[in-house]
Amino acid sequence: MPLVANSNLPAFAHLRQEGETVIPNDIALHQDIRELHIGLLNMMPDKALEATERQFLRLVGESNQIAQFYVHPFTIEELTRGPDARAHIARYYETFEDIKAAGLDALIITGANVTQPDLALEPFWQPLIAIIDWAYDNVTSTLCSCLATHAVLQFRHGKKRRRLKSKRWGVYSHYITDGRHPLIAGVNTRFDVPHSRFNEIGREQFESAGLLALVESAEAGVHIAVSEDGFRIVFFQGHPEYDTVSLLKEYKREVLRFASADVDEYPPFPVNYLTPMTQAILEEYGEEVKLARARAAPIPQMPEHLIVPYVDNTWHDTAEAVINNWIGKVYQTTNINRRKPFMEGVDPSDPLGVRASIAAVSSKFHQEARVLPRE
Repeated sequence: MPLVANSNLPAFAHLRQEGETVIPNDIALHQDIRELHIGLLNMMPDKALEATERQFLRLVGESNQIAQFYVHPFTIEELTRGPDARAHIARYYETFEDIKAAGLDALIITGANVTQPDLALEPFWQPLIAIIDWAYDNVTSTLCSCLATHAVLQFRHGKKRRRLKSKRWGVYSHYITDGRHPLIAGVNTRFDVPHSRFNEIGREQFESAGLLALVESAEAGVHIAVSEDGFRIVFFQGHPEYDTVSLLKEYKREVLRFASADVDEYPPFPVNYLTPMTQAILEEYGEEVKLARARAAPIPQMPEHLIVPYVDNTWHDTAEAVINNWIGKVYQTTNINRRKPFMEGVDPSDPLGVRASIAAVSSKFHQEARVLPRE
């Protein structure tokens, strides 16, 4: 779905430089194509704000090359921001009031930085509830990423996420648990997805809430699930939008936290992500960092130029396929008036006509647990 540069958001220019298809707004206006308007609620912290824009824009833009995609970024005012991020938001983002007035066909909600022991104590909690409630009544489908998934499960279904013994961090193999759902039609039965989180919602929590898990991992748990109607809320726990080097950048941040004595333990490697050779290089670098910290000496630069050429992306093509299915079903069921969620004749309680099969699969899972093969 070609992106339309409907604003001066710098992410559009960045994506053009990468070779992505971005249509100028004046050209898009002369194409006789029903465009889709998709909101991006970006709650990520300042340092990740623009990178997150690019990641989701790239994923949606590459998923389909026929219809036009208009992005409408917005955020939550209650989130603490620095001056640069506030200026970026003021210049390029819309307000939630503007979003509500114009309407959306679909909505993507990112994760957020968490500082409290309970999500209900976070400053974004009440505004996020208001946005998701509005979207459920007015938007065809909402895609929740990681933290947003945990928030929806807590306030809509009373299922609180659980703290993991250690950070789930790396690239994990996943399996489709019900290939009949249109969201994963034509998708590989086994594929990789990056994860990066300290908490999770377990499959039994999804199922006890009447939701269907579509994709999961023996090691990383559920990745994709859908709401009881089969489509109006799509839940991700992994990060298929990640760039090839996203986990490497996160590893570097953790190393710098150790170097500045913010944490006492040197970070482990993201699992299933680095080659033996690049791990050996980073192990040697780690010894240099530990020695520099002990001596209060300057921290050496990470040799990223020796690592990046050997980092593989094993998840993006499948992520495109899932997003293409999602966007396609939005296109097929949304109303031509984007202030209305569905076209005439679509049942809001079962937009894709899959609710009966969801109930059958859910019942089967309750009777006998699905055992996934180990990697």
